[in-house]
Amino acid sequence: MTVLNSEMHVVTFVFVILETIMFSHQLVFFLQKPAEKQRKYYLILLALLIVYNIFGGLFPDENLPIPTEWQYILAYGSGFIMGAYFPYYFYIAFEIKNLAFQAKYGVLIFLILPFFLFFCILYPLGMDLQLVIYLGLIVPFGYCIYMLYKILLAILQKYKYNKDSVEIFLSFGAVFPWGFMPPLAYLGAEQLTEVLLTNGGFIVLTILYQRNIIEQNKNDLEKLNLLQTKKEKEIFAFNCTKLGFTNREIEICEMVKAGYTYKKIADQLNISERTVNKHIQNIFKKAGSNNKIELLNSITK
Repeated sequence: MTVLNSEMHVVTFVFVILETIMFSHQLVFFLQKPAEKQRKYYLILLALLIVYNIFGGLFPDENLPIPTEWQYILAYGSGFIMGAYFPYYFYIAFEIKNLAFQAKYGVLIFLILPFFLFFCILYPLGMDLQLVIYLGLIVPFGYCIYMLYKILLAILQKYKYNKDSVEIFLSFGAVFPWGFMPPLAYLGAEQLTEVLLTNGGFIVLTILYQRNIIEQNKNDLEKLNLLQTKKEKEIFAFNCTKLGFTNREIEICEMVKAGYTYKKIADQLNISERTVNKHIQNIFKKAGSNNKIELLNSITK
């Protein structure tokens, strides 16, 4: 079932629409916080996926006013570029250091170079398309099987000391469909099969991405709370010093701030309540306060 008399399957069309909405949504967040590298790399991945779905869905189509050769080059090229970027995204966004060679050099040598040689040079020069596909995908086919193995080892190494089985499963589940793209193309898989598998992998990746974003936000909030606590302590210490409190008076002020009763303060410090009360009166006098509320305002703001 296709859309608008084109070659694009309706499922592909739905994915394109949904992913375009996702891209717009993520772009808004990125523009608000352009320093978020993980979101930037995710946006690039999402943009490449949309292009891949469009080109792979529409091409080849004899009814389009684009030379057939170019349609095949664009269709296969978008898949090769997407497949090449995916390991790099994993390497950068999830800090899987063991993928450095695959991400930086392996995909260029074993994916992009064969595509450029066979699809961009030999195919336009007249080589038969089926022969181009056969020869142009042999090396990527073998390399992607090897790359999936290396990615699995890298993921297991990353989580060696933090055995989060869910994240391990999601990580490999996300990358597997993309690593299997050249074999799919080599075996002549239908558009629907490719779309479901590759976009399914992206959905898994998105779950993993959102999971990491939530974890990162939690960490950022904890850091913010720590900074706030540190700031409050610094303000408290500064005010106590400025008001000329003794060490014992500062200690009592901390307990008052924490909500301790005079009796509890006395028990903690092994002194009598009368002594505590005497210290409190001295504190009030130095701070120019008449009660606890005024005192707390003096030492915490």
